[in-house]
Amino acid sequence: MSHDVRIRHISDGDWGGIVALESRTYAALGLSEERAALESRVHASPSTCFVLELGQQLAGYLLALPYPAFRYPDLTRTEETVFPSRNLHLHDLVIAENLRGRGLAQHLLHHVTATAGAQGYAQISLVAVAGSAAFWAANGFIAHDETVPAESYGANAVYMFRPVRTGRAGNPEPAGMMSSGSSSQCEVG
Repeated sequence: MSHDVRIRHISDGDWGGIVALESRTYAALGLSEERAALESRVHASPSTCFVLELGQQLAGYLLALPYPAFRYPDLTRTEETVFPSRNLHLHDLVIAENLRGRGLAQHLLHHVTATAGAQGYAQISLVAVAGSAAFWAANGFIAHDETVPAESYGANAVYMFRPVRTGRAGNPEPAGMMSSGSSSQCEVG
């Protein structure tokens, strides 16, 4: 399958698919964002936001932007500030429902980790939603219990982070990567 997987930066023509994936994943949970909010996160850091294609299909997307450690975007607002931060906040990772459990989230996670390392970020943070904290913990993220996400992130949301590690050759190493079939749902709000 990996030869059919392509990760690239988000283009204007991707927004219909991104909004549809986001809505199918988050609307029933009350976590869905307006298109303008999603677009503003990409505008804050286009070099750290990606779509994943499987063949010709938009299979998923990832939005990450620099954000101060132990803080996170407001789901009801657009981004108006680009923060000078060595923390890259992984705001959203969504894989199409029919393609979950195939390791596609790991492709995106590995890609953003390599990008974070190449761009000099020291850590990656996120808010685990909808019971996804175990997935993120298995991928090297640690809960920061002192940072409690806003109610808009849903019940049991967990703020998590992990350092961007570098290997012997100075290349980023994703921590604790899971096997390709171990998560049925992987998204971060």
